[in-house]
Amino acid sequence: MPQQPPAGPRAGFRLMHVHAHPDDESSKGAASTARYVAEGVDVHVVTCTGGERGSVLNPKMDRPDVWANIAEIRRQEMERARDILGVTQDWLGFVDSGWPEGDPKPPLPEGCFGLTPVEEAAVPLVRLIRTVRPHVLTTYDERGGYPHPDHVMCHQVSVFAFEKAADPQWRPELGAPWQAAKLYYHHGFNRPKALALHEEMLAHGLESPYTERLEKWKPEPEWDARITTRVPCSDYFGVRDQALLAHATQIDPDGWWFAVPHEIQAKVWPTEDFELVVSHVPAVTPESDLFAGISPDRENR
Repeated sequence: MPQQPPAGPRAGFRLMHVHAHPDDESSKGAASTARYVAEGVDVHVVTCTGGERGSVLNPKMDRPDVWANIAEIRRQEMERARDILGVTQDWLGFVDSGWPEGDPKPPLPEGCFGLTPVEEAAVPLVRLIRTVRPHVLTTYDERGGYPHPDHVMCHQVSVFAFEKAADPQWRPELGAPWQAAKLYYHHGFNRPKALALHEEMLAHGLESPYTERLEKWKPEPEWDARITTRVPCSDYFGVRDQALLAHATQIDPDGWWFAVPHEIQAKVWPTEDFELVVSHVPAVTPESDLFAGISPDRENR
């Protein structure tokens, strides 16, 4: 059972983030997570895979002993990030699919998350939803945020489980049905945000980490217009960065993630952004709170 959240103005609210790998909870929505935890929200992170086939992206950690123990190291990193963010967390237990490289790309490895039937992969998530009973569930958009097979599968499983957790006829042995009030997609890597940060860095005479990325990133105004919800959370950018750094195999402390000063981030883009996809309560968008329209003592419907 989840731990009791600290007392605060939002005590009684429950939020569930469903992510593909350890480190995703810290690179997507971590500042808003930290804000909600500080306000008393019970935040629960679900990690679909162990990240066993992930790369080592920090040159200082690119060592034989790290590669030999990557699965256990990533579990330890997740524990540190979890403690920094103040969340509870569960592993779904699926195996990382890896990032297929080549042209054409090779088939995914047998037994990986990306090849698991959605209905099968949803079973442990439905059980968790019915146990934790979140008011709000977040996951990735249909592209997966980026086209990693585990991210796309995470999207599919999350959307399926969001619906089936509320269906009393679907796998009743997994617990009493629970209808989360809202489903959101993360929109953390949107182009308008990258462009705004890029321009502000140049205005300050600083090198922008987004220059090459923006040259290849074609505008998609219809896609960007899907953002409905901007959660102010700049006071927690430092917590977000500490959680990211806890994933030492995945984050280069001297890399582009940390190139933009917090002052510029807070001035230009002080929010983390989401898309409201399903709402079972009256919703008025744009909004600035994932819990807008929800009562913490909302009964299951």
